[in-house]
Amino acid sequence: MNQQPNNPLHGVTLKMMLEYLVETIGWDEMARAIDINCFARDPSINSSLKFLRSVPWARTKVEHLYLGVKRRLGD
Repeated sequence: MNQQPNNPLHGVTLKMMLEYLVETIGWDEMARAIDINCFARDPSINSSLKFLRSVPWARTKVEHLYLGVKRRLGD
C-alpha cells in the first residue's frame, strides 16, 4: 500500500476540506480569503464541489486555505 506520511492532505477529500472550513471559519471568511462566487453567492457544499473539481487553481487555493487554518488552530 502506498503510504504518504509527509503529505498533510493524504486521505482528506475535497468535501472533507470544505466541511471543515465551513464549520471552522464559515462561508463569509472563505469568500474573503478566496474570491470565487461559489463561496460568496448562495454557497453550498455541492455547488462548491462542482466548481472546485473543474477549476484546478481554485482547488489549490482551497487546499492552501485548509492547511493554513488547520495549522493556525493547531488541529
